[in-house]
Amino acid sequence: MAQVEIITIGDELLIGQIIDTNSAWLAQQLNLAGFAIKQITSVSDNREHILQALELAESRANIIITTGGLGPTADDITKPAFAEYFQSGMRIDEGVLADVTAYLTQKGRQVGENNRLQALVPEKCTVIRNHIGTAPVMWFEKNDKVFISLPGVPFEMKELSSSRVIPKLKERFKTPKIYHKTVMTNGLPESVLADKIKDWADALPEYMKLAYLPSPETVRLRISVSSFEQNIENMVNEQIDKLQPLIGKYIFAYNDEYLQETIGKILSQKNATMATAESCTGGSIAQLITSIAGSSQYYKGSIVAYANETKMALLDVPGEMLEKFGAVSKEVAEAMAKGAIKRLNTDFAVATTGIAGPDGGTPEKPVGTVWIVAASKDKVISRVYTMNIKRDINMRLASSAALQLLRFLILEIE
Repeated sequence: MAQVEIITIGDELLIGQIIDTNSAWLAQQLNLAGFAIKQITSVSDNREHILQALELAESRANIIITTGGLGPTADDITKPAFAEYFQSGMRIDEGVLADVTAYLTQKGRQVGENNRLQALVPEKCTVIRNHIGTAPVMWFEKNDKVFISLPGVPFEMKELSSSRVIPKLKERFKTPKIYHKTVMTNGLPESVLADKIKDWADALPEYMKLAYLPSPETVRLRISVSSFEQNIENMVNEQIDKLQPLIGKYIFAYNDEYLQETIGKILSQKNATMATAESCTGGSIAQLITSIAGSSQYYKGSIVAYANETKMALLDVPGEMLEKFGAVSKEVAEAMAKGAIKRLNTDFAVATTGIAGPDGGTPEKPVGTVWIVAASKDKVISRVYTMNIKRDINMRLASSAALQLLRFLILEIE
């Protein structure tokens, strides 16, 4: 497989003034096109630094792609650095000059000397003209390797890469088909998940790679195949079929679908509605649900009952229950969920009450203790969790756990 190194150029990247999104996008698109990313490097606007990066990249990759440093100002030195690296003189490219003139004229701007210099390119490069900007793409070949210099402006880089550069690379190099499928799981920590699927993972074919991609809410299992075979999707799906008996209840979706999207699809299919009653999560569950377009079809609303008097007034939680068991209790969480169903007239509800931290805990109920309830009109599932991390992470974990518990309830998963 052809190896690619991406080099991003610019002092602004190294001092954190601008976040490098170009290399991430390029790596993703190149990988999908069948190219392997060997390395990503960021260098300063410095001649020696650029030359050294090109030399090192040539030693380990077939394709070297740079972005940035192609503007009309004195600090943009990628072009002269490439000319020096390839021991090339410079020439004015009339096509590029026409493009620059037309582009600036259309915007009502004068064509200055610095703009004319945009058409000055190394003699040994093949020019790919840029009709949406002023800096052309430069394509070099040396020792059966390809060097490409792209503009650093993201929308120009993306358009030129998609329409011109990647298709040209695919003509130049024979590439395999790449397929990724992501299994979305919730409810098992990464280490526990790894233990449960160890034998399955060890038995995967050599050409199939497994990656664990954890976050506070989910662990994504990405299965990747690179092959010249045509049936690689079926090959991956066969392995996922073997995974289902091991962790099936914890798999909620595939390919980066959020849990709140999954909940929305389930409710829509069942023509059902839901509400939320939140204390320690402070509306976080409501925010997740309403972040999905079309959620108004199944989501009635939320009652954020932080104070005990609000729990009593809006969710009909009995005062004597709060006094006897405390706000952070199974009994109160269940009463909150039932109160939300009654007040908002829904089929389902989730409720949370807990101690998000960093203080407020007791020996009996330490910081991070959260009661979560998922309820319908005739069934209730209650769980207590200990999420003693940071306050914001505790809230995220509780919100995610509430949605997963709701999913279990609706689908009758034990």
